[in-house]
Amino acid sequence: MRGPNDNFASVLQQRTAARFGSPCLIVPDGPTITYGQLYETAARMASALTEAGAKPGSRVLVQVEKSPWAVALYLACLQSGAVHVPLNPSFTPNEVGYYIDDSDPSVLVATSARAESSRELHPSIPLLTLDTDGSGTLTDLSSSLNPMPPVFRDDHDLAALVYTSGTTGRPKGSMVTHANIRHNAEALYTTWQCSPDDVLLHMLPIFHVHGLFVALHCAMLGGVPIHFLPRFDVDAVLGLIPESTMVMGVPTHYHRLLADQRFNSDLCGRMRLFTSGSAPLSASAFDTFEQRTGHQLCERYGMSEAGIITSNPFDGARVAGTVGYPLSGYQVRTTDDSGNISEVDANGTVEIRGPHLFSGYWRNRDATRSAFRSDGWFITGDIGRLSADGRLTLEGRMGDMIISGGENIHPLEIESAINQIDGVVESAVIGVPHPDLGEAVVAVAVINDKIGGDDVSLGLDQTLAGYKHPKAFEVVDELPRNAMGKVLKNRLRARFEDLFAT
Repeated sequence: MRGPNDNFASVLQQRTAARFGSPCLIVPDGPTITYGQLYETAARMASALTEAGAKPGSRVLVQVEKSPWAVALYLACLQSGAVHVPLNPSFTPNEVGYYIDDSDPSVLVATSARAESSRELHPSIPLLTLDTDGSGTLTDLSSSLNPMPPVFRDDHDLAALVYTSGTTGRPKGSMVTHANIRHNAEALYTTWQCSPDDVLLHMLPIFHVHGLFVALHCAMLGGVPIHFLPRFDVDAVLGLIPESTMVMGVPTHYHRLLADQRFNSDLCGRMRLFTSGSAPLSASAFDTFEQRTGHQLCERYGMSEAGIITSNPFDGARVAGTVGYPLSGYQVRTTDDSGNISEVDANGTVEIRGPHLFSGYWRNRDATRSAFRSDGWFITGDIGRLSADGRLTLEGRMGDMIISGGENIHPLEIESAINQIDGVVESAVIGVPHPDLGEAVVAVAVINDKIGGDDVSLGLDQTLAGYKHPKAFEVVDELPRNAMGKVLKNRLRARFEDLFAT
Protein backbone atom coordinates (compact mmCIF):
# COMPACT_ATOMS: atom_id res chain seq x y z
CA MET A 1 0.00 0.00 0.00
CA ARG A 2 1.30 3.44 -0.85
CA GLY A 3 2.17 5.73 2.02
CA PRO A 4 4.63 8.43 3.06
CA ASN A 5 7.26 5.98 4.35
CA ASP A 6 9.08 5.90 1.01
CA ASN A 7 9.81 9.61 1.32
CA PHE A 8 13.18 10.00 3.09
CA ALA A 9 11.75 12.91 5.09
CA SER A 10 9.29 10.39 6.56
CA VAL A 11 12.11 7.95 7.33
CA LEU A 12 13.93 10.60 9.34
CA GLN A 13 10.81 11.69 11.20
CA GLN A 14 9.86 8.13 12.09
CA ARG A 15 13.36 7.35 13.34
CA THR A 16 13.42 10.43 15.59
CA ALA A 17 9.76 10.56 16.68
CA ALA A 18 10.69 10.02 20.32
CA ARG A 19 13.26 12.83 20.21
CA PHE A 20 11.23 15.73 18.79
CA GLY A 21 11.88 17.73 21.96
CA SER A 22 15.64 17.09 21.83
CA PRO A 23 18.22 19.49 20.36
CA CYS A 24 18.96 18.97 16.68
CA LEU A 25 20.90 21.96 15.30
CA ILE A 26 22.94 23.95 17.82
CA VAL A 27 24.40 27.14 16.35
CA PRO A 28 27.26 28.77 18.30
CA ASP A 29 26.09 32.16 19.59
CA GLY A 30 22.77 31.44 17.89
CA PRO A 31 19.60 29.41 18.24
CA THR A 32 19.16 25.78 19.18
CA ILE A 33 16.58 24.09 16.96
CA THR A 34 14.89 20.93 18.24
CA TYR A 35 13.99 18.05 15.95
CA GLY A 36 10.32 18.91 16.33
CA GLN A 37 10.92 22.56 15.41
CA LEU A 38 13.02 21.57 12.40
CA TYR A 39 10.37 19.24 11.00
CA GLU A 40 7.58 21.73 11.72
CA THR A 41 9.52 24.44 9.85
CA ALA A 42 10.25 22.05 6.97
CA ALA A 43 6.57 21.06 6.69
CA ARG A 44 5.50 24.71 6.48
CA MET A 45 8.26 25.44 3.95
CA ALA A 46 6.99 22.49 1.91
CA SER A 47 3.61 24.21 1.75
CA ALA A 48 5.31 27.46 0.72
CA LEU A 49 7.28 25.75 -2.07
CA THR A 50 4.07 24.18 -3.34
CA GLU A 51 2.27 27.54 -3.15
CA ALA A 52 5.12 29.09 -5.19
CA GLY A 53 4.81 26.48 -7.93
CA ALA A 54 6.87 23.44 -6.93
CA LYS A 55 5.30 20.08 -7.69
CA PRO A 56 6.41 16.50 -7.03
CA GLY A 57 9.35 15.86 -9.35
CA SER A 58 9.96 19.53 -10.19
CA ARG A 59 13.29 21.12 -9.30
CA VAL A 60 13.91 23.70 -6.59
CA LEU A 61 17.24 25.41 -7.21
CA VAL A 62 18.83 26.57 -3.95
CA GLN A 63 21.71 29.03 -3.52
CA VAL A 64 21.72 30.03 0.12
CA GLU A 65 24.24 30.18 2.95
CA LYS A 66 24.54 27.41 5.52
CA SER A 67 22.01 27.79 8.33
CA PRO A 68 19.39 25.72 10.20
CA TRP A 69 16.77 27.13 7.83
CA ALA A 70 18.76 25.86 4.85
CA VAL A 71 18.54 22.36 6.37
CA ALA A 72 14.79 22.85 6.82
CA LEU A 73 14.57 23.88 3.16
CA TYR A 74 16.31 20.65 2.09
CA LEU A 75 13.84 18.63 4.16
CA ALA A 76 10.99 20.73 2.75
CA CYS A 77 11.96 19.73 -0.78
CA LEU A 78 11.88 16.06 0.24
CA GLN A 79 8.62 16.55 2.12
CA SER A 80 6.88 18.17 -0.85
CA GLY A 81 8.25 15.66 -3.36
CA ALA A 82 10.26 18.36 -5.14
CA VAL A 83 13.88 17.79 -6.19
CA HIS A 84 16.51 19.67 -4.18
CA VAL A 85 19.20 21.27 -6.39
CA PRO A 86 21.93 22.71 -4.12
CA LEU A 87 24.43 25.22 -5.48
CA ASN A 88 27.63 26.67 -4.03
CA PRO A 89 26.76 30.07 -2.51
CA SER A 90 29.96 31.52 -3.99
CA PHE A 91 28.92 30.86 -7.60
CA THR A 92 28.67 34.03 -9.66
CA PRO A 93 25.46 34.89 -11.57
CA ASN A 94 27.30 33.88 -14.73
CA GLU A 95 27.85 30.40 -13.30
CA VAL A 96 24.34 30.07 -11.82
CA GLY A 97 22.78 30.79 -15.20
CA TYR A 98 24.00 27.47 -16.56
CA TYR A 99 22.44 25.49 -13.71
CA ILE A 100 19.11 27.27 -14.12
CA ASP A 101 19.05 26.55 -17.83
CA ASP A 102 20.01 22.91 -17.34
CA SER A 103 17.87 21.96 -14.34
CA ASP A 104 14.78 23.90 -15.48
CA PRO A 105 13.60 24.66 -11.92
CA SER A 106 10.05 25.56 -10.97
CA VAL A 107 11.23 27.67 -8.01
CA LEU A 108 14.46 29.52 -7.14
CA VAL A 109 15.55 30.14 -3.55
CA ALA A 110 18.37 32.63 -2.98
CA THR A 111 19.61 35.02 -0.32
CA SER A 112 18.20 38.53 -0.26
CA ALA A 113 21.56 39.85 -1.46
CA ARG A 114 21.34 37.68 -4.57
CA ALA A 115 17.64 38.27 -5.25
CA GLU A 116 18.11 40.95 -7.89
CA SER A 117 20.73 39.05 -9.90
CA SER A 118 18.66 35.86 -9.64
CA ARG A 119 15.56 37.63 -10.99
CA GLU A 120 17.58 39.00 -13.89
CA LEU A 121 18.70 35.50 -14.88
CA HIS A 122 15.16 34.16 -15.30
CA PRO A 123 12.41 36.67 -14.47
CA SER A 124 9.66 34.13 -15.20
CA ILE A 125 10.71 31.64 -12.48
CA PRO A 126 9.20 32.29 -9.02
CA LEU A 127 11.86 33.47 -6.56
CA LEU A 128 11.84 33.10 -2.78
CA THR A 129 14.51 34.45 -0.44
CA LEU A 130 16.12 32.91 2.63
CA ASP A 131 18.85 34.43 4.80
CA THR A 132 21.02 32.96 7.54
CA ASP A 133 18.87 34.45 10.32
CA GLY A 134 15.79 32.69 8.94
CA SER A 135 14.27 35.82 7.44
CA GLY A 136 13.07 36.10 3.86
CA THR A 137 10.00 35.66 1.73
CA LEU A 138 10.16 31.87 2.08
CA THR A 139 9.70 32.02 5.86
CA ASP A 140 7.17 34.85 5.57
CA LEU A 141 5.04 32.72 3.27
CA SER A 142 5.62 29.58 5.36
CA SER A 143 4.34 31.21 8.54
CA SER A 144 0.90 31.78 7.00
CA LEU A 145 0.44 28.20 5.75
CA ASN A 146 -0.42 24.87 7.34
CA PRO A 147 2.27 22.15 7.55
CA MET A 148 2.33 19.76 4.60
CA PRO A 149 2.53 16.00 5.30
CA PRO A 150 5.19 14.09 3.35
CA VAL A 151 4.17 13.41 -0.23
CA PHE A 152 4.49 9.78 -1.30
CA ARG A 153 7.71 9.04 -3.17
CA ASP A 154 8.77 5.60 -4.38
CA ASP A 155 12.29 4.22 -4.75
CA HIS A 156 12.77 5.65 -8.24
CA ASP A 157 11.59 9.19 -7.53
CA LEU A 158 14.29 11.85 -7.40
CA ALA A 159 15.22 13.49 -4.11
CA ALA A 160 18.10 15.67 -5.32
CA LEU A 161 19.97 16.76 -8.39
CA VAL A 162 23.63 17.11 -7.41
CA TYR A 163 25.87 18.67 -10.03
CA THR A 164 29.31 17.25 -10.61
CA SER A 165 31.97 18.10 -13.18
CA GLY A 166 32.79 15.33 -15.63
CA THR A 167 35.87 14.89 -17.75
CA THR A 168 34.45 17.21 -20.40
CA GLY A 169 34.16 20.03 -17.87
CA ARG A 170 30.44 20.52 -18.46
CA PRO A 171 28.63 20.11 -15.12
CA LYS A 172 26.25 17.16 -15.08
CA GLY A 173 23.32 16.65 -12.73
CA SER A 174 23.53 13.40 -10.79
CA MET A 175 19.98 12.12 -10.27
CA VAL A 176 19.82 10.92 -6.66
CA THR A 177 16.65 9.09 -5.58
CA HIS A 178 14.98 8.73 -2.19
CA ALA A 179 16.08 5.08 -2.20
CA ASN A 180 19.70 6.05 -2.94
CA ILE A 181 20.01 8.35 0.06
CA ARG A 182 18.10 5.98 2.33
CA HIS A 183 20.34 2.99 1.51
CA ASN A 184 23.53 5.01 1.85
CA ALA A 185 22.49 6.68 5.10
CA GLU A 186 21.50 3.42 6.75
CA ALA A 187 24.67 1.63 5.57
CA LEU A 188 26.85 4.43 6.93
CA TYR A 189 24.97 4.53 10.23
CA THR A 190 25.74 0.84 10.68
CA THR A 191 29.32 0.92 9.34
CA TRP A 192 30.38 3.75 11.63
CA GLN A 193 28.41 2.33 14.57
CA CYS A 194 26.45 5.53 15.07
CA SER A 195 24.01 5.64 17.99
CA PRO A 196 21.59 8.00 19.78
CA ASP A 197 24.44 8.72 22.22
CA ASP A 198 26.51 10.52 19.59
CA VAL A 199 27.06 14.25 19.18
CA LEU A 200 28.12 15.47 15.74
CA LEU A 201 30.40 18.45 15.14
CA HIS A 202 29.31 19.67 11.69
CA MET A 203 31.86 21.95 9.98
CA LEU A 204 31.17 21.16 6.31
CA PRO A 205 29.21 23.11 3.69
CA ILE A 206 25.77 21.70 2.90
CA PHE A 207 25.75 22.17 -0.86
CA HIS A 208 27.92 19.02 -1.12
CA VAL A 209 27.00 15.36 -0.65
CA HIS A 210 29.59 15.19 2.15
CA GLY A 211 28.00 17.80 4.38
CA LEU A 212 24.37 17.49 3.30
CA PHE A 213 23.91 13.73 2.99
CA VAL A 214 26.81 11.98 4.73
CA ALA A 215 27.20 14.04 7.90
CA LEU A 216 23.61 15.19 8.46
CA HIS A 217 21.93 11.88 7.67
CA CYS A 218 24.18 9.90 10.02
CA ALA A 219 23.31 12.27 12.86
CA MET A 220 19.64 12.69 12.08
CA LEU A 221 18.92 8.97 11.81
CA GLY A 222 19.93 8.77 15.46
CA GLY A 223 18.21 11.98 16.50
CA VAL A 224 21.43 13.31 18.03
CA PRO A 225 22.59 16.89 18.75
CA ILE A 226 24.54 18.59 15.96
CA HIS A 227 26.94 21.45 16.70
CA PHE A 228 26.27 23.33 13.48
CA LEU A 229 29.16 25.63 12.56
CA PRO A 230 28.51 28.16 9.76
CA ARG A 231 31.96 27.28 8.38
CA PHE A 232 35.19 25.62 9.41
CA ASP A 233 36.98 27.70 12.04
CA VAL A 234 39.90 26.33 14.05
CA ASP A 235 39.00 28.09 17.31
CA ALA A 236 35.34 27.08 17.08
CA VAL A 237 36.21 23.46 16.30
CA LEU A 238 38.70 23.24 19.15
CA GLY A 239 36.09 24.64 21.51
CA LEU A 240 33.46 22.06 20.55
CA ILE A 241 35.50 18.87 20.10
CA PRO A 242 35.39 18.08 23.86
CA GLU A 243 31.57 18.05 23.65
CA SER A 244 31.42 15.89 20.49
CA THR A 245 31.82 12.25 19.52
CA MET A 246 31.94 12.50 15.70
CA VAL A 247 33.68 14.84 13.25
CA MET A 248 33.56 14.51 9.47
CA GLY A 249 36.07 16.57 7.54
CA VAL A 250 38.44 16.91 4.61
CA PRO A 251 42.24 16.67 4.81
CA THR A 252 42.60 20.45 4.74
CA HIS A 253 40.62 20.68 8.00
CA TYR A 254 42.91 18.20 9.71
CA HIS A 255 46.06 19.89 8.43
CA ARG A 256 44.86 23.15 9.96
CA LEU A 257 43.92 21.53 13.27
CA LEU A 258 47.30 19.80 13.50
CA ALA A 259 49.00 23.17 12.98
CA ASP A 260 47.52 24.27 16.33
CA GLN A 261 49.24 22.83 19.41
CA ARG A 262 45.98 22.94 21.37
CA PHE A 263 44.75 20.04 19.28
CA ASN A 264 45.83 17.01 21.32
CA SER A 265 44.67 13.75 22.90
CA ASP A 266 43.27 15.44 26.02
CA LEU A 267 40.97 17.55 23.86
CA CYS A 268 39.75 14.48 21.98
CA GLY A 269 38.97 12.31 25.01
CA ARG A 270 35.25 12.00 24.20
CA MET A 271 35.68 11.59 20.44
CA ARG A 272 35.07 8.18 18.91
CA LEU A 273 35.18 8.90 15.15
CA PHE A 274 37.05 11.27 12.85
CA THR A 275 36.34 10.61 9.16
CA SER A 276 38.30 12.04 6.25
CA GLY A 277 37.29 12.22 2.63
CA SER A 278 36.62 14.32 -0.50
CA ALA A 279 40.38 14.46 -1.19
CA PRO A 280 43.44 12.23 -0.69
CA LEU A 281 45.03 12.15 2.77
CA SER A 282 48.80 11.75 3.00
CA ALA A 283 50.28 8.91 5.05
CA SER A 284 52.31 11.45 7.03
CA ALA A 285 49.15 13.34 8.00
CA PHE A 286 47.52 10.04 9.04
CA ASP A 287 50.50 9.18 11.26
CA THR A 288 50.83 12.68 12.73
CA PHE A 289 47.13 12.74 13.56
CA GLU A 290 47.34 9.44 15.41
CA GLN A 291 50.46 10.50 17.34
CA ARG A 292 48.88 13.79 18.37
CA THR A 293 45.35 12.67 19.22
CA GLY A 294 45.49 8.92 19.87
CA HIS A 295 42.84 8.46 17.14
CA GLN A 296 43.18 7.06 13.64
CA LEU A 297 41.42 8.97 10.89
CA CYS A 298 38.82 6.84 9.12
CA GLU A 299 39.37 7.38 5.40
CA ARG A 300 36.52 6.65 3.06
CA TYR A 301 35.68 7.00 -0.64
CA GLY A 302 32.62 8.60 -2.16
CA MET A 303 31.29 10.75 -4.97
CA SER A 304 28.18 12.71 -5.88
CA GLU A 305 26.86 9.87 -8.02
CA ALA A 306 27.18 7.24 -5.32
CA GLY A 307 27.37 8.70 -1.84
CA ILE A 308 29.94 6.84 0.26
CA ILE A 309 31.18 3.72 -1.52
CA THR A 310 33.86 2.29 0.77
CA SER A 311 35.16 2.99 4.25
CA ASN A 312 37.93 1.82 6.49
CA PRO A 313 36.37 -0.23 9.29
CA PHE A 314 35.25 1.24 12.58
CA ASP A 315 36.65 -1.80 14.36
CA GLY A 316 39.74 -3.22 12.70
CA ALA A 317 42.78 -1.99 10.84
CA ARG A 318 42.64 1.42 9.21
CA VAL A 319 45.46 1.48 6.70
CA ALA A 320 46.85 4.88 5.69
CA GLY A 321 46.37 5.62 2.02
CA THR A 322 43.53 3.11 1.61
CA VAL A 323 39.79 3.79 1.57
CA GLY A 324 38.68 0.49 3.03
CA TYR A 325 35.93 -1.92 2.09
CA PRO A 326 32.58 -1.60 0.25
CA LEU A 327 29.59 -0.54 2.34
CA SER A 328 26.73 -2.99 2.74
CA GLY A 329 24.90 -3.29 -0.57
CA TYR A 330 27.80 -2.09 -2.71
CA GLN A 331 29.97 -4.17 -5.03
CA VAL A 332 33.36 -2.82 -6.15
CA ARG A 333 35.66 -4.13 -8.85
CA THR A 334 38.53 -2.84 -10.99
CA THR A 335 38.89 -3.40 -14.73
CA ASP A 336 41.65 -3.08 -17.29
CA ASP A 337 41.56 -1.07 -20.52
CA SER A 338 39.62 -3.88 -22.23
CA GLY A 339 36.97 -4.04 -19.51
CA ASN A 340 38.26 -7.28 -18.03
CA ILE A 341 38.42 -7.64 -14.25
CA SER A 342 41.88 -6.72 -12.98
CA GLU A 343 44.14 -9.07 -11.08
CA VAL A 344 44.47 -8.70 -7.32
CA ASP A 345 46.58 -5.64 -6.41
CA ALA A 346 46.73 -4.54 -10.06
CA ASN A 347 45.68 -1.02 -10.99
CA GLY A 348 42.46 -0.67 -12.89
CA THR A 349 39.41 1.51 -13.35
CA VAL A 350 37.15 1.42 -10.28
CA GLU A 351 33.61 0.27 -11.07
CA ILE A 352 30.71 0.01 -8.62
CA ARG A 353 27.19 -1.40 -8.42
CA GLY A 354 24.47 -1.27 -5.78
CA PRO A 355 21.27 0.36 -4.50
CA HIS A 356 23.13 3.48 -3.32
CA LEU A 357 24.04 4.34 -6.92
CA PHE A 358 22.40 7.26 -8.72
CA SER A 359 19.99 6.68 -11.59
CA GLY A 360 21.90 8.62 -14.25
CA TYR A 361 22.77 12.10 -15.43
CA TRP A 362 19.96 14.61 -15.79
CA ARG A 363 18.80 14.95 -19.40
CA ASN A 364 22.10 13.51 -20.64
CA ARG A 365 21.53 10.05 -22.07
CA ASP A 366 24.91 9.95 -23.81
CA ALA A 367 26.82 10.64 -20.60
CA THR A 368 24.69 8.12 -18.71
CA ARG A 369 25.14 5.45 -21.38
CA SER A 370 28.92 5.88 -21.46
CA ALA A 371 29.18 5.80 -17.65
CA PHE A 372 27.44 2.44 -17.20
CA ARG A 373 28.24 -1.06 -18.39
CA SER A 374 25.37 -3.08 -19.82
CA ASP A 375 25.13 -5.09 -16.58
CA GLY A 376 24.69 -1.99 -14.40
CA TRP A 377 28.27 -1.39 -13.26
CA PHE A 378 29.12 2.32 -13.02
CA ILE A 379 32.54 3.40 -14.32
CA THR A 380 33.79 5.89 -11.74
CA GLY A 381 36.78 7.21 -13.70
CA ASP A 382 39.04 6.62 -10.70
CA ILE A 383 42.06 4.34 -10.78
CA GLY A 384 42.56 1.93 -7.92
CA ARG A 385 43.56 -1.55 -6.83
CA LEU A 386 41.84 -4.16 -4.69
CA SER A 387 43.67 -6.40 -2.23
CA ALA A 388 42.85 -10.07 -1.90
CA ASP A 389 40.43 -9.31 0.96
CA GLY A 390 38.71 -6.50 -0.96
CA ARG A 391 40.37 -3.40 0.52
CA LEU A 392 40.48 -0.56 -2.02
CA THR A 393 43.43 1.76 -2.57
CA LEU A 394 42.97 4.71 -4.93
CA GLU A 395 45.86 5.62 -7.23
CA GLY A 396 44.54 8.61 -9.12
CA ARG A 397 41.90 9.80 -11.56
CA MET A 398 41.44 9.11 -15.22
CA GLY A 399 40.56 12.71 -15.93
CA ASP A 400 42.22 15.93 -14.91
CA MET A 401 39.86 16.80 -12.07
CA ILE A 402 41.53 18.82 -9.31
CA ILE A 403 40.41 18.35 -5.69
CA SER A 404 41.49 21.38 -3.70
CA GLY A 405 40.41 21.75 -0.08
CA GLY A 406 37.66 19.21 -0.69
CA GLU A 407 36.26 21.11 -3.70
CA ASN A 408 36.04 19.45 -7.13
CA ILE A 409 37.48 21.79 -9.75
CA HIS A 410 37.65 21.08 -13.45
CA PRO A 411 40.53 22.68 -15.39
CA LEU A 412 38.57 23.23 -18.59
CA GLU A 413 36.22 25.74 -16.97
CA ILE A 414 39.15 27.79 -15.66
CA GLU A 415 41.06 27.52 -18.93
CA SER A 416 38.03 28.79 -20.84
CA ALA A 417 37.75 31.80 -18.53
CA ILE A 418 41.49 32.57 -18.75
CA ASN A 419 41.59 32.24 -22.53
CA GLN A 420 38.87 34.88 -22.89
CA ILE A 421 41.08 37.50 -21.25
CA ASP A 422 42.66 39.86 -23.73
CA GLY A 423 46.39 39.15 -23.95
CA VAL A 424 46.24 35.44 -23.14
CA VAL A 425 47.35 33.28 -26.05
CA GLU A 426 46.54 29.91 -24.47
CA SER A 427 46.50 28.25 -21.08
CA ALA A 428 46.57 24.94 -19.28
CA VAL A 429 45.35 24.43 -15.72
CA ILE A 430 46.73 21.66 -13.52
CA GLY A 431 46.62 20.52 -9.92
CA VAL A 432 49.87 20.17 -7.99
CA PRO A 433 50.52 18.94 -4.42
CA HIS A 434 49.80 21.49 -1.70
CA PRO A 435 50.54 20.97 2.02
CA ASP A 436 47.22 22.46 3.16
CA LEU A 437 44.75 22.08 0.30
CA GLY A 438 45.84 18.66 -0.94
CA GLU A 439 46.04 20.04 -4.45
CA ALA A 440 46.38 23.63 -5.60
CA VAL A 441 45.14 25.05 -8.88
CA VAL A 442 48.01 26.29 -11.05
CA ALA A 443 47.52 28.08 -14.36
CA VAL A 444 50.27 27.79 -16.97
CA ALA A 445 49.86 30.21 -19.85
CA VAL A 446 51.37 31.76 -22.90
CA ILE A 447 50.70 35.50 -22.88
CA ASN A 448 51.71 38.52 -24.93
CA ASP A 449 53.45 41.58 -23.57
CA LYS A 450 50.18 43.42 -22.87
CA ILE A 451 49.41 41.67 -19.59
CA GLY A 452 50.85 39.97 -16.52
CA GLY A 453 49.67 37.38 -14.05
CA ASP A 454 47.96 39.96 -11.83
CA ASP A 455 45.88 41.11 -14.78
CA VAL A 456 44.69 37.56 -15.36
CA SER A 457 43.74 37.11 -11.69
CA LEU A 458 41.69 40.30 -11.74
CA GLY A 459 40.03 39.17 -14.94
CA LEU A 460 38.65 36.07 -13.22
CA ASP A 461 36.91 37.86 -10.35
CA GLN A 462 33.56 38.21 -12.13
CA THR A 463 33.52 34.85 -13.89
CA LEU A 464 34.69 32.25 -11.36
CA ALA A 465 34.10 31.54 -7.69
CA GLY A 466 37.15 32.34 -5.56
CA TYR A 467 38.06 28.73 -4.77
CA LYS A 468 38.57 28.08 -8.50
CA HIS A 469 41.12 30.87 -8.90
CA PRO A 470 44.68 29.63 -9.53
CA LYS A 471 46.98 29.76 -6.51
CA ALA A 472 49.88 30.37 -8.90
CA PHE A 473 50.18 31.70 -12.44
CA GLU A 474 53.18 30.51 -14.44
CA VAL A 475 54.15 32.07 -17.76
CA VAL A 476 55.82 29.88 -20.39
CA ASP A 477 56.92 30.42 -23.99
CA GLU A 478 54.87 27.45 -25.20
CA LEU A 479 52.85 24.58 -23.83
CA PRO A 480 54.21 21.03 -24.32
CA ARG A 481 52.20 18.99 -26.82
CA ASN A 482 52.19 15.55 -28.37
CA ALA A 483 52.13 14.80 -32.08
CA MET A 484 48.35 15.21 -32.15
CA GLY A 485 48.54 18.67 -30.62
CA LYS A 486 47.20 17.67 -27.17
CA VAL A 487 48.75 19.53 -24.24
CA LEU A 488 50.87 17.18 -22.14
CA LYS A 489 49.64 18.07 -18.69
CA ASN A 490 51.65 15.27 -17.11
CA ARG A 491 54.81 17.17 -18.09
CA LEU A 492 53.45 20.37 -16.60
CA ARG A 493 52.54 18.60 -13.38
CA ALA A 494 56.04 17.12 -13.16
CA ARG A 495 57.63 20.52 -13.83
CA PHE A 496 55.65 22.35 -11.16
CA GLU A 497 55.05 19.55 -8.62
CA ASP A 498 57.37 21.20 -6.05
CA LEU A 499 55.90 24.66 -6.42
CA PHE A 500 54.36 24.59 -2.95
CA ALA A 501 56.85 22.22 -1.31
CA THR A 502 57.86 23.28 2.19
